[in-house]
Amino acid sequence: MAKKKNKEVIEELDEQVQNQENTGENTEKTSDDTPDSTQNEASAAKEELSQEEILIAENSELKDKFRRLFAEFDNFKKRKAKERIDYMKTAGQDVIIELLPVLDDFERAIKANEEASGQAADENDGFILIHKKLMSNLERKGLVKMEARGNDFDADLHEAIAEIPGADDQKGKIIDVVEEGYLLNEKIIRHAKVVVGR
Repeated sequence: MAKKKNKEVIEELDEQVQNQENTGENTEKTSDDTPDSTQNEASAAKEELSQEEILIAENSELKDKFRRLFAEFDNFKKRKAKERIDYMKTAGQDVIIELLPVLDDFERAIKANEEASGQAADENDGFILIHKKLMSNLERKGLVKMEARGNDFDADLHEAIAEIPGADDQKGKIIDVVEEGYLLNEKIIRHAKVVVGR
């Protein structure tokens, strides 16, 4: 709108200059004053126009900066929300890692009890009941035991502590598990220590 006004002012000034030249109405003013004053007014209008263009350019630059800053802040909020969710999922990770040796001890005690008695442990045996209850509570928190025995060896999941000769079909397969591996919310918290066939 301001551009239109400036253009209209310039056009009016140009028309006045042309009219004065055509009609010769220079009686009250000297010939030196009239062209200079109209030229000054025209140059002032042009300066106003260029200042307006500068302001428009600055405005668009500031809008662009604002959009980028807003997008960056939005990404920051999303990243923090994701980190908060991940933290909540693994908040008890340290405690669960501390409990893993207790689970191992329970499993060893159950095996030792079975070997001593010479028969499979009874479902109502105290060791088994406590182990099941502890395991079910930890599973609700996201703990999952890795199933390794008989599977192919995977260096991302397993830690090979020994390699023994085996049949051809056992080559590269896990023959025995020395220490169970565990996942917490699909994240490895302990690699399975295994014996691999060669």
